[in-house]
Amino acid sequence: MQIDRDALIDLAGKVREKAYAPYSDYRVGAALLGVSGRIHTGCNVENAVYSETICAERAAVAKAVSEGERDFQAIAVVTQDGGSPCGACRQVLNEFSPDMIVLIADRTGKFRETTASALLPDHFGPHNLR
Repeated sequence: MQIDRDALIDLAGKVREKAYAPYSDYRVGAALLGVSGRIHTGCNVENAVYSETICAERAAVAKAVSEGERDFQAIAVVTQDGGSPCGACRQVLNEFSPDMIVLIADRTGKFRETTASALLPDHFGPHNLR
């Protein structure tokens, strides 16, 4: 399946506007493309207890899994400055699809491309528990 990178980044940028980020004012949007062709979105949801904050990437993955999807082709992550996914998000992305394309964009749509496994080499995963 062909990946429309621009459309995925555009959707992540739109959902970024829905983020709840009253403490950091650092809004993040994610658009996760499943192998089914369905796109699952997520945005960050902050909490006064910072450890309870939910990142956009993990929100999108949880939404996808709750809708029955577990294999992913790509994810677009849009932040104000093109910030990279945090370590927890990198771990979650690798759990499901280490080879997925990761598009990291700023709010203007300028992006760079990598993979989940490149963001977290030598990750701990399901293979370690077999």
